[in-house]
Amino acid sequence: MFNLTAVLEAIASWFRSLGIPEPIVHWGHPAMMAIVIFVMGSFVGFIGWQGRVATDKAVASRSLADHRTLAPWMFLFMALGYIGGVLSLVMQHQPIMESPHFWTGSSLLVLLLVNAAIALFGFRHDKGTLRAVHAYLGSTALGLMVLHAVLGLKLGSVI
Repeated sequence: MFNLTAVLEAIASWFRSLGIPEPIVHWGHPAMMAIVIFVMGSFVGFIGWQGRVATDKAVASRSLADHRTLAPWMFLFMALGYIGGVLSLVMQHQPIMESPHFWTGSSLLVLLLVNAAIALFGFRHDKGTLRAVHAYLGSTALGLMVLHAVLGLKLGSVI
């Protein structure tokens, strides 16, 4: 079976050697990701829906443009946070793949990647179906982010 911890141990060992204080190793990932999820994620979702439902064409256009600009950054920060969270667990000598938090994070990145692919490749010739799928899949991802955060707090409280 694939042992992710063994693969990442050399990197985690290097980070451990830096003498990063334990509270930062333990709570740094949750603090940073709370900002990404609750501030950036909710804003990206809000402006996406605002662009979809606004009756004022200027508001809709500006919202969708902002959504197109910020959503890739949110994905990048989520992917980097995912890597940081996994490394944090390895640094703390905690199991990775046994955690529901790991699986919700992995699922979340897959959902966001599928949603990005829909937007990137599917909107050109679509008359609305894929845009609706994109909107509801994005909303599902936002809901999963909340569950992911709850599972993360539970995990952080136990280790």
